Amino acid sequence: MTDKRDYYEILGVSKDASAEDIKSAFRKLARQYHPDVNHEPDAEEKFKEINEAFAVLGDPDKRAAYDRYGFAGVSGNGSQWDATNIDPFEIFEQFFGFGGMGGSSRRRNSSPRRGEDLVTSLTLTFEEAFFGAEKDISITREEICQVCKGTGSEPGTSTKTCATCGGHGEVRQVRNTFLGSMVQVTTCPTCGGAGKVIEQPCHSCRGHGYETRTIHKTVPIPAGVDDGTQIRLAGEGQPGNNGGPRGNLYIKVGVRPHQYFRRKENDILVDLNINVSQAALGADIMAPTMQGETKLSIPAGTQSGRIFRLHGKGFPYVHSSNTGDLLVVINVEIPKRVSKEQRELFEKLAETLDSEVHPQEKSFMDKLKEVLGG
Repeated sequence: MTDKRDYYEILGVSKDASAEDIKSAFRKLARQYHPDVNHEPDAEEKFKEINEAFAVLGDPDKRAAYDRYGFAGVSGNGSQWDATNIDPFEIFEQFFGFGGMGGSSRRRNSSPRRGEDLVTSLTLTFEEAFFGAEKDISITREEICQVCKGTGSEPGTSTKTCATCGGHGEVRQVRNTFLGSMVQVTTCPTCGGAGKVIEQPCHSCRGHGYETRTIHKTVPIPAGVDDGTQIRLAGEGQPGNNGGPRGNLYIKVGVRPHQYFRRKENDILVDLNINVSQAALGADIMAPTMQGETKLSIPAGTQSGRIFRLHGKGFPYVHSSNTGDLLVVINVEIPKRVSKEQRELFEKLAETLDSEVHPQEKSFMDKLKEVLGG
């Protein structure tokens, strides 16, 4: 199937369907298209599609993410869930309590399975988030045992076929159901599904084949990441089963606040104090930016709360040449104490100014929303 269909459409339910409606639709379709019952050429693909849809819509959190973000909310690109790595036969077994009539058990036990994902966190300074950085992290995960090279056996010894399952890795029990004779398949309790047993376990990993080690890695952090960004490192998680690939490592990024700058998406806001004369007469001042100071011309009559936009001085967009802007918010600073000479000057100035007060038409927040586009 080349085009990915909407999950609600696959199950034939509306977007406001209840959890019970979704379960009922899944039961009906899973029974209809199970490849051990339906022998049409596309039955297995439809069965996988149905199970993938139920894996998302049958989970409240995943369903909420899908409703809000669509497939991006449940894809493997940095999101919390990955609907593409679902084992449909495993879902069928968990939901109905038994496996298929022979075929599904083989897929479940012998197919390569991707390893578990790992999650770690990393805190950046405001500057590191802006410019990008290389950060050293430490993760604890399973690595192939250096003594037995992953075999689980003590060097010089070998394995033998499991007597319980005869080397199949599973134990089967036939059950009569409405679908006909179904085989309940469970992992062999003796060999754990391997089909072989270790005569003499490795003294280092105790037969596991893996040992827990702390791995140190240097991670490139792209410029422009924000607080809450999740970075995915493919293949850096736990090892897979039956030759499957490693899981992924997800790094949750936190960013410490800056002393002066604040972030609004990819724009940066900074408050800048100027004195009364600079506001009234105008002045050329030096405004701070993340790249250093830059000249800013303050026109005569500038009011407190006025916002100046410096294009291209904001955060870069991750993996893009675009950048946000720097918004300089002007605050006209009134002196708390004045000298005798300053008081005399202000008194003379007051005689020339209108003493009537007027309500302000727009608040500072209204102006800020206009500048930021709502």
